[in-house]
Parts: sequence; C-alpha cells; structure tokens
Amino acid sequence: MEVEILDAKSSKLLGKCQVKGDTTIKALKNEVYKLKKSLSIHRQSLRLEPRGKTLNDSDTLQALNISSGGKLYVRDLGPQISWKGVFLAEYAGPIFVYLIFYQRPSLIYGTAASNAMSLTANIAAACWTAHYGKRLLETLFVHRFSHATMPLRNLFKNCSYYWAFAGYVAYHVNHPLFTEPSKAVLYAGLAGFIVSELGNFSIHMLLRNLRPAGSTVRKIPVPDGNPLSQLFNFVSCPNYTYEFFSWLSFSLMTTCVPALIFAAAGMYQMTLWAIGKHKNYKKEFKDYPKGRKAILPFVI
Repeated sequence: MEVEILDAKSSKLLGKCQVKGDTTIKALKNEVYKLKKSLSIHRQSLRLEPRGKTLNDSDTLQALNISSGGKLYVRDLGPQISWKGVFLAEYAGPIFVYLIFYQRPSLIYGTAASNAMSLTANIAAACWTAHYGKRLLETLFVHRFSHATMPLRNLFKNCSYYWAFAGYVAYHVNHPLFTEPSKAVLYAGLAGFIVSELGNFSIHMLLRNLRPAGSTVRKIPVPDGNPLSQLFNFVSCPNYTYEFFSWLSFSLMTTCVPALIFAAAGMYQMTLWAIGKHKNYKKEFKDYPKGRKAILPFVI
C-alpha cells in the first residue's frame, strides 16, 4: 500500500512510500530517510497529525488504522547526539572542574592558596570524584537507553548545570578559609554518602537486569536479594531517592551551603522526573503497587 509523508510544519508532501500493513514505524523511518537524506531516522518524529503525539517505533501501520492513501506527518527533531555521549560529557566535566579548585590555584585563591588542605576537603574531593567516576562507569557498562539519541542542545544545557555547580561547590569546600565540621558530623555524613552511593548502584543494576539487552521491555521493578533494593517497596524511583540522600549526606559532611543548594536543585528536578515515571507506571501496569510513592517514602 501507499502512504503519503508530509512535513509537519508546512504540510508539504515529501513523497510517498510503498509499504505493507505490518510495517513498523521504525521501518517506515528508513523509507522516509530515502525521501529526504537530511532526515536521519533519529531526527524523525512521525505523527498522525501535524501537532500530534510521536508514534512509537514498535507500532505497525495496521495497528494505527493507516490504510493505502493514508497520511503521516514527520517533524525534524534537529541535530542529535547519543545519550551515552551526553552522559559522558556531563559527568566527566564535574571531576575536571572540581579538581581544578582542589588544587587551589593561586589565580583563584590568591596567596592563601598555600594553606594546608583540611581533612574534610580531602574526603570531599574523594567522594565527589568517586560519585562521578561511578556515573561514568555506569554509563559505559550498566545503563541501557530506550532511545539512541537526544537533541544536541541538551548537551549544552546539561553540561552547564553540572559543570557550573561543580565550580560553585568546589570553590567553597576547597577555600583556604573553609571551616571544618566536627569529626562526628564529618563521619556521619561520609557514612550516609557511602550507603547512598551503594544503594544507587544497586538500583541501577536491578533496573539493568529488568530489561533484556536490545529490548524496550518494561516490567514492574521489585526488590531483589540486595537489602538496599528494599526501597522499591516504598517508592517507584529509589535511584533518585538514593541520589538525593548522597548529596544531602555530602552537604552534611562538608556543612557547605552551596552543596545543599545543589542537593535541593537536584531533588527538585528528580522529583519532577519521578512523578512522571510514577504516573506512567500506574497507567501502564494495572496491578502496580498502590502503596508506593514517587521518590520519598510516604511523602511524595
């Protein structure tokens, strides 16, 4: 059968594709690419209406009730970059930026830069580096992405957020006039940070094992044998919960207000993501556990 492909913005006919009823949207994107070489499959958003919802790659034309002579609209999503590439850039940057301040260049701190580094600053630098080092390794070896790419503009937005906060926090924690907290506060914060990092990693591994390689299968996540995964009994996105607790613990460990601001900003964004994912879980799975919250047990 024949399907017309139109530009979503101008409604201009780009061409016609000869396809079958069981052709998927993903396969159709390859045909659209033949019509317009500037539209790689990752730049395409196919819709039933010019301003309609993006169709899933797994949908077939038959399931969408598209018959011969039917129309589909394609929107150019703009330049794309791989999710893995964005994650590597946004996580490598904070290590580099933080360690610049950790070295205490006189250009930043002046003649006081030669003052002895505090124990808290040394531990904080190790924690900061370990956190983002873990993220880099998870990006390379753990995470499985539902989509291959994202808009290129996200690279600059995401990197600006992480890199700027890295400089903001590092400047204060590594400052020659930094006042250390008590040893009790320092080690309490360090203990909370380590447990939260282990919890975050445990959830990422559980989610990885939940989705077979090369698929987009979705299942209800439930705790496994790891006790740190028990948080799934209370929230839909415990990886975000542990992430927030990591930075809350880092803030306690350093008694640094900029670190607390960073934790609060991250919590705000992760709460929005968690609420969205929580709603999707409940919509997709009719037997989804009713007692779960999105990110904070019994609260949100």
